[in-house]
Amino acid sequence: MIDTFLKYLRFEKRYSEHTLTAYRKDLTQLEIFLSEEFETSDFKEVQHAHLRNWMVSLMESGLEPKSVNRKMASVKAFYKFLLAREYVASNPTGRLKSLKVDKKLPSFVRESEMITLLDQIEFSRDFFGARDRLILELLYATGIRLTELINLSDPDVNLYQGSIKVLGKRNKERVIPMAEFIVKSIKEYQQLRNAEFGYCDYLLVTDSGNKLYPMMVYRIVKKYLDQVTTIAKRSPHVLRHTFATHLLNKGADLNAVKDLLGHTSLAATQVYTHNSMEKLKSVFDQAHPKA
Repeated sequence: MIDTFLKYLRFEKRYSEHTLTAYRKDLTQLEIFLSEEFETSDFKEVQHAHLRNWMVSLMESGLEPKSVNRKMASVKAFYKFLLAREYVASNPTGRLKSLKVDKKLPSFVRESEMITLLDQIEFSRDFFGARDRLILELLYATGIRLTELINLSDPDVNLYQGSIKVLGKRNKERVIPMAEFIVKSIKEYQQLRNAEFGYCDYLLVTDSGNKLYPMMVYRIVKKYLDQVTTIAKRSPHVLRHTFATHLLNKGADLNAVKDLLGHTSLAATQVYTHNSMEKLKSVFDQAHPKA
């Protein structure tokens, strides 16, 4: 049943390999739990109490509520599929409630720190420096995800219109405008890259001309963020958070930011408004006579 469900997600829902791996891991883990605790591996026999026991065991193992909720979301999607295909007569996940999760505001780099990074930090004038700088600029100035950055190719970049085309989650394509300084950086980088390696399948490449890989981008981003900020998280995704937060701080329309980020729901974008509200509160506390 699990394999049938995963094929459905792959070919009909077009889920990413990363998501498919997570679903397989969650459902296999549940299958093992059912076998060990209740001596059954038949998903048709699963009842609400079985799933509640699994949730308790996950929490007792020290798993964070957010992670438990994600696993239960996998199970809920699985049983919704089984019910639609009439593999089961009823859905045992119907009465399951998500655990309460403390809301954490996304980490972001302050505007002054980003200005220091892009205007004052010295990058080498060779291919390597141009590539590192372009990675930082693209992540911050377009808000693209790490995987979207890695998969960019030259045809995805329209230097004349000043835009890039990215393939996001569930193979959803979107076009993002680029500032003039990004266009200039890409032109300079491509000249250095072509002189170094000739034709490349991807826009951004490693020191040997191959496709970038996630850990390399993490190292590059952390290397430079270490020089300008003290926030705990210094990852490519933090620059995506920074992109959205800075836009909203400057008065950007929430729906426009949602489209730029490639979010399917406005609720996913609204989390950044909390950061903007915190900034407004800070300004009020410092400036208002009655604060």
